[in-house]
Amino acid sequence: MQTKIIRVDYFNPGHAADLVMLLNAYACDPMGGGKPLTAEVMANLTNELSQRPHAFSVLAYVDGKPAGLVNCFELFSTFACKPLVNIHDVVVLKDFRGLGLSHKLLAMVEEIARSRGCCKLTLEVLSGNTVAKSSYNKFGFNNYELNPELGNAAFWEKPLGS
Repeated sequence: MQTKIIRVDYFNPGHAADLVMLLNAYACDPMGGGKPLTAEVMANLTNELSQRPHAFSVLAYVDGKPAGLVNCFELFSTFACKPLVNIHDVVVLKDFRGLGLSHKLLAMVEEIARSRGCCKLTLEVLSGNTVAKSSYNKFGFNNYELNPELGNAAFWEKPLGS
């Protein structure tokens, strides 16, 4: 079994198609919301990502087949006065789980972040996604807290509509 981890070229039609397919598979999964991406999102996603200078994505291939994806965005830590990378999506197709792909993808993300002088990686994970939480913990992620007495930070959202 041959594994290849690459940085996405959003202008490469093969990379673009694989990214959209993998993200749609994630969106259809219960951990991704259980609904497919809209036709509009599928048609425009890689073009929109390419227009964001702080976006980057990493793909995993196993024996030439798309198997995993991570989408990331460079942000800024005001407390550290340095950039950080937020890992926005982590996808490993069911047929390829258990092969360590998420750690290989995250290792490339970490390498990119270090090359950019980033102070940390961040991500969000559903509290009920025990498999992902265990994997992230093994990779070195932990709950975020500034003060243990005040508890962990929580990820909140306010949808703004369409």
